[in-house]
Amino acid sequence: MIESETRQADWRRANPQKYDAHLAVQRALKSGSLARGVCEVCGVEAVDAHHDCYDQPLQVRWLCRQHHTRLHHYGEDMFPMTFLCPA
Repeated sequence: MIESETRQADWRRANPQKYDAHLAVQRALKSGSLARGVCEVCGVEAVDAHHDCYDQPLQVRWLCRQHHTRLHHYGEDMFPMTFLCPA
């Protein structure tokens, strides 16, 4: 089988723990064991799951696309921490 050479496939191969966490969230949402929240900053309902710690794949923060992008570009200090990743 030939492996895909897309950016997405490259990211998945380079970040297996992150990819597994994303899949765990998708499965949990589909099964109903995880409920989608609203953006913790502005309350918008269209949200992404953000992982503070990939070792805890179902512990996520719900952020709208704007705030999720800002968090990744400007850092965690923009918002109060709700989860801490064990060292």
